[in-house]
Amino acid sequence: MMERRSQLAGASVVLVLLAFAVPHAQTLQRGIYTSVLDKSGTPVPNLTPADFVVREDNIAREVLRVEPATTPIQFALLVDNSSASGRSIRDIREATSEFIKAVTGSGMKNELALITVAERPTILVDYTTDQAKLLKGAAIFSQPSSGAYMLDGIFETARGFKKREAPRPVIVGIATNGPEFSTRYRDQVIGALNDVGASLHIIMIGPPPTDITTNEGRERAYIYSDGTEITGGRYDNVLAASAMAMRLKQLADELTHQYLVTYARPQTLIPPEHIKITSKRADVTVRGTPVKATK
Repeated sequence: MMERRSQLAGASVVLVLLAFAVPHAQTLQRGIYTSVLDKSGTPVPNLTPADFVVREDNIAREVLRVEPATTPIQFALLVDNSSASGRSIRDIREATSEFIKAVTGSGMKNELALITVAERPTILVDYTTDQAKLLKGAAIFSQPSSGAYMLDGIFETARGFKKREAPRPVIVGIATNGPEFSTRYRDQVIGALNDVGASLHIIMIGPPPTDITTNEGRERAYIYSDGTEITGGRYDNVLAASAMAMRLKQLADELTHQYLVTYARPQTLIPPEHIKITSKRADVTVRGTPVKATK
């Protein structure tokens, strides 16, 4: 009888150990590229796991590590050079050049492609780390009597990222408040961005889009406002075109000083629909783009 009790006790210990071991074995690690800005818009350094909260479908997950994001970025800079850009094209060229200089060169390995969207999306300079080549391509001119195809440009660029298997894709759009002629719907565009784990950032000259009476205008307004937020990007309206260069430099500083936040999640058959990262600090702004899981 004593021997049987001893065997049962031993079995209980094994079951207890298995109960703790199985969930641990099924834990996955996921990452989020994260921007943290103070009230002046400056990146906040030296943060730790204790500063972040990650929730999947409103369930808190354990934050394991926080480190500087060092994976090179694949930037697509989409520039609206439609007729609506005519009065601002000089400032747009300057802003484009400043952004290029801020994210390439000085030993950085980021790639950048320069794409215009008047009449149709057109690649001026394909993805490269060559700053001189990019700056030469930044001599952009406005196309008279043309409309913008920014949503087509975003969609096609995201599809291109998928073919390239870009590990850290980012789309930045310099936009105007002129007519939008793309026929893409929000689900198509945002779906393509999420499919590759790309963040969308829009810097727009003038107030928010005023064309909400057409399907094209409504879809653009939604993608600029909600699409940027959903993908972990930012949407800024710059009332004076002369301020574009400063705003693009600020965005470049943000994107080149991101964190990679790694957290644990249980292995499940159904992935989470919503992933959100915030900070326990009330004095900062946090934006995050989940890293696309590899098979």
